[in-house]
Amino acid sequence: MALVVVDQGEGVATITLNMPDLRNPISDNGMIDALLAALEAADRDVGVRAVILTGAGTAFSSGGDLSKMGPGKGLRGNQPAETVRNYRDGIQRLPLAFQSLEVPVIAAVNGPAIGAGCDLACMCDIRICTSGAKFAESFVKVGLVPGDGGAWLLPRVVGWSRATEMALTGRAIDAATALDWGLVSRVVEPGELMPAAQEIAAEIAANPPRAVRLTKRLLREAQDASLGTVLNLSAAYQAAVHETRDHEEAVTAFLERRRPEFTGN
Repeated sequence: MALVVVDQGEGVATITLNMPDLRNPISDNGMIDALLAALEAADRDVGVRAVILTGAGTAFSSGGDLSKMGPGKGLRGNQPAETVRNYRDGIQRLPLAFQSLEVPVIAAVNGPAIGAGCDLACMCDIRICTSGAKFAESFVKVGLVPGDGGAWLLPRVVGWSRATEMALTGRAIDAATALDWGLVSRVVEPGELMPAAQEIAAEIAANPPRAVRLTKRLLREAQDASLGTVLNLSAAYQAAVHETRDHEEAVTAFLERRRPEFTGN
């Protein structure tokens, strides 16, 4: 059984974590490798204009596999130095990869997103969820810290105070709270989740792809850069897209009052 299933639509790739019996843990190297391969393939394919990430079954992702947390199992090595290497060579590859992606990624959170699963959702650019979804930065509940970058990711999504509350209590929040806190931008009923994600993806895919990817890249770079740096980068990206045929097509179509046809050039 494939650990990750990829469905290719018109300009949109849907990536599904496919270990429903274990609630889609993402801590094993096999799942990490499969997810990274799917994301990198989508990023390389200029025909893919948006990605939807979701989970098979009733959960988005349970995060770590608790059955593999003994010495010498999973990410935990026989010595602390080995554990450090396992994290760097394992799950910590995910936030670095998401940060470098140009293609926009929409998390369609179909159920619980727990621990590293919550952080995985935070790695995405847009998050929507079902009314039954729950989110928990629950590492402290099992005597651990966020080892996958959650301490960097979560405060940037929900703010320092709320991220600290989630991380230090380990308490799960429901979909309504996630919406109120800005962890997700939309809550829908379970049967409406994928249509809603596909609607957002289609809206993104309808725009000039080079402008979309550079806009996403600019937003990511702006997270930690100074205003002056962002302005300089904005000018450079703007110079690049001014020269595209899609920009010319957008302006021409607007003036001619017709729908534009973008080619990615």
